[in-house]
Amino acid sequence: MSPPFFFLLFLPFLSLSLSQQFPRGYLIDCGAPANSVIDGREWVPDDGFISAGTSKNLTVTVLHQTLSTVRSFPLQNNLRRKFCYVANVYRGARYLIRTTYFYGGVNGLDFPLPPVFDQIVDGTLWGVVNTTEDYQKGLSTYYEAIFEARGNTMSVCIAPNTYTKSDPFISSLEMLMLGGSLYNTTNFTTHALHLVARHSFGHSGSVIRYPDDQFDRIWEPYEENVPVIASNTTPPVSGFWNIPPSKVFEKALSTAQLEPLELRWPPGSLPNSTYYIALYFADNSDSMSLSSRMLDIHINDVKYYGNLNVTSDGAAVFATKWLLTGPTKITLSPASSSNTSPLINAGEVFNVLELKRRTHTKDVIALEQMKKSLQNPPLDWNGDPCRPVNYSWTGVTCSNSEGDTDRIRVIALNLTGMGLSGYLAPSIANLTALSGIWLGNNSLSGVIPDLSSLKQLEILHLEDNQLSGEIPSSLGDIGSLRELFLQNNNLTGRVPDNLVGRTGLTIRTTGNPFLVPPPS
Repeated sequence: MSPPFFFLLFLPFLSLSLSQQFPRGYLIDCGAPANSVIDGREWVPDDGFISAGTSKNLTVTVLHQTLSTVRSFPLQNNLRRKFCYVANVYRGARYLIRTTYFYGGVNGLDFPLPPVFDQIVDGTLWGVVNTTEDYQKGLSTYYEAIFEARGNTMSVCIAPNTYTKSDPFISSLEMLMLGGSLYNTTNFTTHALHLVARHSFGHSGSVIRYPDDQFDRIWEPYEENVPVIASNTTPPVSGFWNIPPSKVFEKALSTAQLEPLELRWPPGSLPNSTYYIALYFADNSDSMSLSSRMLDIHINDVKYYGNLNVTSDGAAVFATKWLLTGPTKITLSPASSSNTSPLINAGEVFNVLELKRRTHTKDVIALEQMKKSLQNPPLDWNGDPCRPVNYSWTGVTCSNSEGDTDRIRVIALNLTGMGLSGYLAPSIANLTALSGIWLGNNSLSGVIPDLSSLKQLEILHLEDNQLSGEIPSSLGDIGSLRELFLQNNNLTGRVPDNLVGRTGLTIRTTGNPFLVPPPS
């Protein structure tokens, strides 16, 4: 059994050749009508990533151009439907995902405060979006996480929950590829990282981000009533684990005496969970050649790392699975061999998210192909069809097995009376766990595909459509079939002999004027 947490110390040891070009990925200005260039970087409108929702302009003054528009999603009958942005990505690459929200009163006078809702990545619930406190201060709210692409596309979804009172919305979405070495002590095949805090200690003023941080991470200032050490020299961050920007090492928090440095960090109270903690240090003081800066580090009075030697080369200390709850205290104490006060430059804290299992790939592909064959599929047919629980696609019922090896399967389709047109794609035959199909009372045309691979199918309702061609004799090969409703279509030929008079099967074919009735 693995320990609940472990420590890793990384000193500069690798030399990376990283270009200083813009981070690769997407800068999506949600609701915007056209491309725009902001601070030298191009933002694209979101209509190429999502087909649902409505673009809306804010009438209030905003602090950043990307906040002037939002995409708003309909809250209808309190249904828990997710609306997903889907982007092409590189399988196995690690992406920083940042969502930004500024309400601007877009839901009208009846809803002066922002709605509360969920955000989801690839079927895993990322967390709850609650921007009320920031909005009342006139501020936007951003959330950031690191996920690995497990396929060729990645979905970021907005979804009403039981607390949602008005239409959810989003202002911008950023999906930026990270360097391969960043945060790679985390197993991203089973977990993701949700940012809690990222601070540059001793720094004041505006945030540090691109171009100072080549991956456009946001390092917020953190001002404490303790001395700040400033320096014009910085360590070679290209060899620093996680590659923090060199600017975070220009200043550090320290103490005036040879005494412990205590920080209440991260700010606020933390929910009981497992956290990834990274702390960054570099001694750039003018007198360092005559000093020995050795640190003992405690978190909530529990030893985090002992006798850390902080030099001008810098050091980074990590714990990938640390349990925290409530207020958090970081204490940096001079080690017994130290003759210099402690210091700290920067830190990051992430909540470690467990990834949930996704829908079986074969079922996902089959439904995606079926979606393409329909001219007006449900608006929420994007992202994972089955996950998270309570957010499956409209009309899709999934297995609830949560075993370690079982894949989530689609077990029923019920799109009765959904106003569907188009044709029934042959890919539906690849949904081999289906026990029921209800597609009646629509405007589907074309022929009935071969469904003989659906060995568990018990119910097939295709009545009241515009289907043509003959009834496939392959339907008779489905031994579990007990209801076959085909009435009121344009079917031709005869009812196959292997369906006529079959015990335990209810078959209805009336209302097909060109169909030869079975013998009485």
